[in-house]
Amino acid sequence: MSNMRTIIPGDIPVRDFHQFLLGSVAPRPIAFVSTINEDGVANLAPYSFFNAFSSNPPILVFSSNRKVADNTTKDTLKNVQTSKECVINVVNYQIVRQMAVSSVEFSSNVSEFDKTGLTPIPSDIVRPFRVKESPVQMECKVKDIITLGDQGGAGHLIICDVVRFHIAEEVINENGRIDPHKMDLMGRMGRSFYVRASGPNVFPIYQSLSEQALGYSAIPESARKSAVLSANQIGMLASLENWPSLEEAKKLLLGKGVIEEALASDHPTASLHQLVPEGFDQNEKEYAAALIVLADQHAYLS
Repeated sequence: MSNMRTIIPGDIPVRDFHQFLLGSVAPRPIAFVSTINEDGVANLAPYSFFNAFSSNPPILVFSSNRKVADNTTKDTLKNVQTSKECVINVVNYQIVRQMAVSSVEFSSNVSEFDKTGLTPIPSDIVRPFRVKESPVQMECKVKDIITLGDQGGAGHLIICDVVRFHIAEEVINENGRIDPHKMDLMGRMGRSFYVRASGPNVFPIYQSLSEQALGYSAIPESARKSAVLSANQIGMLASLENWPSLEEAKKLLLGKGVIEEALASDHPTASLHQLVPEGFDQNEKEYAAALIVLADQHAYLS
């Protein structure tokens, strides 16, 4: 990526900068926020300027931005300023189209629960309703509202203290943890694009936080400069805690047919590097590291 476009905020229209920003900071989780106005009308609106910022105390923050087009604010902001309460529901694939309907600018005397067909259920502590169809519903007291500006596009950070947490049993696995595939959450990208967080594109990356990884500098030069290995594969090598010796590598690898074929090829170093991804795919890190060590010997000899 050698050709970069440089943008100075303020040099282009806010609506254009807004889209560059949202297309870059993505995917973003979606806060499906339920509030109640002074007349008792339930409001429901999605916000993708949202995340968790503390677990003790449990703090969620979402931003209700001033509209770029006319600098007005949404009903949610007025409601939380008045009531200091809300419910943040998560959005999974099963309700994403109903969520989209709630983003329409209905009159403040109209409930988005009615327009979307979603089911309001009572909360334990706060007045706003929970969304029955959402697999996680978090009742919140609003701790603070921080205004970031008074022009179109400016945010209002709504800092929420979670006082009740409701999780559907069917999304919890046998280890008592949330299964992302069962949650099937949706994320927001730029413009009208969304992403579904389940299936083969959701995968674990294991990295010990207590053990010291050897890091990039410990990887043999032949691997660092390999035309075969990808940046992610080199990153996996950097995460290893130790390297086998050449003797250990030979003991582990020699005698295997696929290794002998690679060694007998015209380019043994590259051929051995071709086998490295299989080791990581099967979670055999020792095998992958041994391949790198053996390949490096042949690179040195050549």
